[in-house]
Amino acid sequence: MDEPIVIENLTKDFNAFKAVDSLNLTVKRKSFVGFLGPNGAGKTTTIKILTHLLSATGGQAYLNGVDVTKEPKKALVGVGAVVETPEFYPYLTPIETLQYLGTLRGMSQDYIERRSKEVLETVKMTEWSKTRIGKFSKGMKQRLAIAQAIIHEPHVLILDEPTSGLDPRGMVEVRNILKDLRKGDYTIFMSSHLLNEVQEICESVALIDHGKLLAYGPVATLVEITGSKDIEVRILQPLDSYVIDRVSHFDGVERIAPGEARQFTITFKGKEEDQAKLLSDLQTLGLKIVSFKETGMGLESLYMSLIKDSR
Repeated sequence: MDEPIVIENLTKDFNAFKAVDSLNLTVKRKSFVGFLGPNGAGKTTTIKILTHLLSATGGQAYLNGVDVTKEPKKALVGVGAVVETPEFYPYLTPIETLQYLGTLRGMSQDYIERRSKEVLETVKMTEWSKTRIGKFSKGMKQRLAIAQAIIHEPHVLILDEPTSGLDPRGMVEVRNILKDLRKGDYTIFMSSHLLNEVQEICESVALIDHGKLLAYGPVATLVEITGSKDIEVRILQPLDSYVIDRVSHFDGVERIAPGEARQFTITFKGKEEDQAKLLSDLQTLGLKIVSFKETGMGLESLYMSLIKDSR
């Protein structure tokens, strides 16, 4: 198989509960796919099967052409993973931890030393390389977890909700690292239940609920399925009823929701050229526009409608 991740009719039953239900999914090489769904949708179960932390009830899961359900050791050679909350020995430093993990992988000492410096620089932890991990925040531990996942230069990286439980600063730091990894020779498969996170950093998204795949494709393509988006507009002058009435009758405007005195949100359906015309039409009303920006509601609309239909 040419593709790094191929899932075929994958099923996982827990007694009468079906956590993964005949799931089929192919992840293309060097792509960044968000595996999106609500809590309990089957995301972590799927990832645990891919990383051989759980056995499948049925179906196959191939990593770099090798069925992980039958030959897990061979399948996972070129794979790095961060599954659930990472934990490390608190009395070790990042350098010592990477040395230990690299040795377990059978890496040479020269290779471990070189790669440790490289990956700590990648996750922006060079200055804490000799600090005891027991002093680290959860966000720092998550960054170290990513470092250990890529120390052996895998081509496939599997991440299970990498920003879960982090404070806003920690979430931004991890997302920036993931954006940088997109530039490398990685195929990244990342589960998340956060719409804005997937829309910000992933190229494609697979929507899942009740263990079933609901939709899969490039983020932009899925957003276009609904065609609707929310556009937040800020103006200098106060918003009055005349402007609200006029804007509500513009082509493509489905709804206008006033916010603060000088701000309103337009739910809009149309292509980019239609959106450009909307901006022009607003200016013809004499509005002095300070900002005009999308808030990414297209994917959310699709997400909510598909999940509602699957229940």
